[in-house]
Amino acid sequence: MGQQHRHTGTAAVAAAVGLMTLATGCSGGGAAASDDPAKEVRDAADALVRAGSSRARTSMEMASGGTRVTVRGQGTYDYRRRQGRFEVVLPQDPADRGRRRPPVTELMTGGDLYMKNRGAGVPADKWVRVDTASLSDGNLVTGGATDPLVAAELLRGARQVTYVRETRVDDVAVRHYRGVAELAGAVPGASAPYRDALRAAVAKGFSKGGVPFDAYLDEQGRLRKLRHRFQVANAEVASTTSLYGFGAPVRVRLPPEKDIYAGKIAER
Repeated sequence: MGQQHRHTGTAAVAAAVGLMTLATGCSGGGAAASDDPAKEVRDAADALVRAGSSRARTSMEMASGGTRVTVRGQGTYDYRRRQGRFEVVLPQDPADRGRRRPPVTELMTGGDLYMKNRGAGVPADKWVRVDTASLSDGNLVTGGATDPLVAAELLRGARQVTYVRETRVDDVAVRHYRGVAELAGAVPGASAPYRDALRAAVAKGFSKGGVPFDAYLDEQGRLRKLRHRFQVANAEVASTTSLYGFGAPVRVRLPPEKDIYAGKIAER
């Protein structure tokens, strides 16, 4: 890893997976049901690209051995440029003795994830860069906040989809669908920047047996809320992404090469 600026394989997991192992880490109109619920869910990523951008809230809950940890994030995402910026708030660690941790800044851009305030021996003014195709989950859970477009791309592998009911999310009428997404089924239809990451997750056996989901779509087919449930080792991880404020401006400035940390990342 020494002089390499891109962390891969086990090193990349060590760089990012600490975020999920901290326990040990517009329209308000009608929303009629679709005649083909599976197709509508599979097309959700395309609807987001048409929408352009949005604000987003994320929540990731990990339950293991009777302990539950929640990581929350908030930010904006540009679905056409495939870039987003999030501030991810970690739960308080007793070892910090009351000192509040700064949020982790995450930049999501195509096949890369950048993190600042990562901790684990990384200087506070440096960024960690991770190739998401090197991760065993394709960055569906590793960063502590699921990339909203990757979450939607995973729905291209939706199977066993049923319409639940019409309801409301943030006072917007939505259609609630429930089903199971298969990683292997999502790969062929996924857009190029995410195909390799999803393919890697399939090859490494991430969340075998499919990923149960609940998807809430508005009358334009845009995701307003999406909840996935992943099996990760001996833990269950529930990732919830809520999208709102469509058309919001998104500003992502990637760090210069000199600010990318190339040293060893401490193990937690």
